[in-house]
This record gives sequence, structure tokens and C-alpha cells, in this order.
Amino acid sequence: MDQRKLETWIAALPKAELHLHLEGSIEPATAVELAAQHGVRLTREEVAARYAYPDFAGFLEAFKWVTSFLRAPADYALIAERLGEQLLRQNVVYAEVTLSVGVMLRRGQDVEANFAALREAGERVRAKGLRIQWIFDAVRQFGPDAAMEVARLAAEMKSAGVVAFGMGGDELALPAIDFRGVYDHAAGEGLHRLVHAGEVGGPEAVREAVELLGAERIGHGIAAMRHERTMDFLAARQIPLEICPTSNLRTGALARQLGKNDAGIEDHPLHQLLARGVPVTLATDDPAMFHTDLVREYSLGLQLGLSPAELADIAKMGFEFAFLSADERRGLLDNLRRKRNPLRLV
Repeated sequence: MDQRKLETWIAALPKAELHLHLEGSIEPATAVELAAQHGVRLTREEVAARYAYPDFAGFLEAFKWVTSFLRAPADYALIAERLGEQLLRQNVVYAEVTLSVGVMLRRGQDVEANFAALREAGERVRAKGLRIQWIFDAVRQFGPDAAMEVARLAAEMKSAGVVAFGMGGDELALPAIDFRGVYDHAAGEGLHRLVHAGEVGGPEAVREAVELLGAERIGHGIAAMRHERTMDFLAARQIPLEICPTSNLRTGALARQLGKNDAGIEDHPLHQLLARGVPVTLATDDPAMFHTDLVREYSLGLQLGLSPAELADIAKMGFEFAFLSADERRGLLDNLRRKRNPLRLV
């Protein structure tokens, strides 16, 4: 099958996205629109300049800047609907979308009102064929007390579609053990648990996320490539890594893990992780801020030497490791099988 047909197949494949920050999906045109609603004049070129950064710290500053224009429930509803439209165009049928609730609280916003607006937007896109569930995310550098407040809110809104508690931000800011009580609370409330780890931190951060915090999936986790026992640990426990290749390049995280000044897609460990038996999903992380989408991330898999069969397996893992009931998961996997291409890969 030639490249064009393969890319057409990727675009048509029903997909799940499990590592996607709502705020990182704000396209430059939408950022201009949001800013104007709050009396700030911007151009797309100014936003694009903000969306170019040399390292992870620069990305965090850009994220902080663009989220400053999210000030009211209507703002969140707008970006959720825009994201839903983007995902539907890529044939994403299920997504777990991360909300930076830690940032909302830091800015004194009404989380319940924001989330109500997001739920309504989610219902509108569901009618078009996209199911969204939500992850409430704490910011590591804000500390465990702030994280506990996010976990409590996630538990309160679990019946409204919050499926997990997660933690992002600067993973080098504070040790994992500081958050054990927070994660124990989340587990006790029946929430799934996620941790960004091994993006800029080392392999030990990946194991700590699982062993100390009970993480069921790891955001990024590319540091595992540096340690065979960590890869084997993930494979044995079937802990998936949410792999975001373009993000790893744009933030400089991959170069950092390799001890290089720069890295290219050919340096990415996706194939290595799969060969070691580590479960993986493909995701965009912050698609607008990294100038990517999920179809492109799958296409990068082809550049990395993955076969169509391997990409089909990754698509299956997106549903298999989603936080869904057995019946919901079975329905999505059946849909994937029904829409398989002539190669009969899935």
C-alpha cells in the first residue's frame, strides 16, 4: 500500500485520544477571539510567536499565557466545541480530555460553572459521534494542598463525567511521595489515577508514579527507554504510556532524555517501547501549541518504521486502556472492527 493510501486509512480509522489538554487545543484564531472578548488586541502572528519555544520551560510559560484568556464558562465552552469539531474531522470517536483545574483554582474561577459549560459542549459534540470524558488535572509545582483540592472537586463531579485525577506541570518541582495522600484520596473516591512522569524526569519517576501514586497510565514516560528494567516493569504490569511524539520534540523533552542538544523524529523510542512489550497509545498532548493532530501522530508512526498492523494495534490499545465500562469498551472495539480496511488489520 502506498503512502497516500496509508494516510487515507489512518484518517478513516476510528481512534481514541487519551492524552489531550483542552487548553492546549486553542488555535491562534481562537486565542485572538478570546482575547478580544476580554479587551486585549492580538494578532495570529503574535499567538504563533508565543507558540514557538526552545524548551519545556518555554512551553509552560506559553501555556500559562494562553490560559489567561479563559476567564468565564463561555470561554471554556467555546474551546471545547472547537476541539470537538477538530477531533470529529480526524475520526476520533472517544477522548479523555484533561482540564487544568489547578490553574482554574489558582485564578479564583468557579470550577463548577466552568465544568457545567464544558459538559453542555460535550453533549453537543456527542450528538455528532464523539464521546468525551474528563480528567481533572493538578499542577505539581502548586503543591499537595492545591492538588488535594483538585482531587476533591474531581470526586464531587465524578457522576457528571469526571473519570480521573491527574497531575501535570513541572515534574521536577516536587517529589512524587509528597502527593501520595492526594492519590490515596482519589483512589478512595473511585477515581482513576494518572501522572505525567518521565517526560523530563528520569526512569525512576516512571516507577514512582506507579509504585507510590498508583498511576494506571503514564503521561509520556519516554524516560523508560533509558532503563530496560523500567520497560520490563511497565510491560509486566501492563501500564500504558501515553506517547506524544511531536510534543516530545517541540518541548525538547526527547533531546533531554537522549543527552543531546537536538533530536529528530528518528530518535523517538516509540518502536523500542513497543518491541519491549510496553503498551502505548498515541496522542497530541497540546495539539494547537505543537502544530499537530492525531492523524499526524499516527503518520509519524509510519516514519518511525511501524507497520500498518502495529498502528492498528495502537488504535486498539487506545480503546482497551480507556477508562470505560466493559460494555462501552466492547462497543467501541466492535465499531473499530466493523470499519476495518481491506488489509483486515484489526
